[in-house]
Amino acid sequence: MRERQQLVDQIGAVERMERELHDSLGLIELGEEEADNEVVAEAEKALKALAGEAEKRQIESMLSGEADGNDAYLEVHAGAGGTESQDWAEMLLRMYTRWAEQSGYKVQILEYHDGEEAGIKSATLEISGPNAYGWLKTESGVHRLVRISPFDSQARRHTSFASVWVYPVVDDAIKIEIDEKDVRIDTYRASGKGGQHVNTTDSAIRLTHIPTGIAVACQSERSQHKNRATAWKMLRARLYEQEIEKREAAAAAESASKTDIGWGHQIRSYVLQPYQLVKDLRTGVESTDPQRVLDGDLLPFMEASLAQKLGGETAAVAET
Repeated sequence: MRERQQLVDQIGAVERMERELHDSLGLIELGEEEADNEVVAEAEKALKALAGEAEKRQIESMLSGEADGNDAYLEVHAGAGGTESQDWAEMLLRMYTRWAEQSGYKVQILEYHDGEEAGIKSATLEISGPNAYGWLKTESGVHRLVRISPFDSQARRHTSFASVWVYPVVDDAIKIEIDEKDVRIDTYRASGKGGQHVNTTDSAIRLTHIPTGIAVACQSERSQHKNRATAWKMLRARLYEQEIEKREAAAAAESASKTDIGWGHQIRSYVLQPYQLVKDLRTGVESTDPQRVLDGDLLPFMEASLAQKLGGETAAVAET
């Protein structure tokens, strides 16, 4: 039913865009006949918006991976550097939250750890909506910030790092078997956002899968039972995502495009001083308006990364 609904939505979108295209062309023709420049300008503006949507949907139509249509978990972790990197991690969390909200996705904070003075040590979001994982999957990696530090009394320039990790929410139809003997369960008191009841009881849950070392945590609910259920769901998703990565790596063999988005690789630089520039180190896509990017304008970077990833996968298949 979910796949059917996605197909219905996609077909409906194409039909709607076709109608809007004909309507706009008709308005331009009418406006030119009547010498009404205002009508022509309005129709041309609608055509530009339609062209942008068509380009986005062209990329979106290539999101054909087995988990691309799923919801996504997004984790942000501050790097070494104390307050600087923790503040940068919070900026990244805000950036992805803004992008998700602007894209019509639902955002829920599952885990949140405050920094010592400012920012966050780590946080986990669940981003829900069509193709959430497909759009976000190329965002995993290390993000670098260069700026004049607001925490440095001498106003020196600092470089900070934070890591982003994205993995799909596992669909109920996908069965992931986990031996409970292989999982260590820890309870602890939540910190940060949540309110009095969440923060004063040991309701937070951390699960560690001993064979792989994968750990997940959830503190979003006041009920330990609900947090435990969500944490198990997250762990299954991480193990599933790891298996997908293994299969993709095997299929791509020595393809260089796969290493570009691996965990631990620097993927993007955000320079606020001495000049203004955001640059994706994989695709070369740049923006001279960092504030706009930090406010959630990530689509150009995501589209280029997806196109590069799809091109690399196609080349790898051709080689084999």
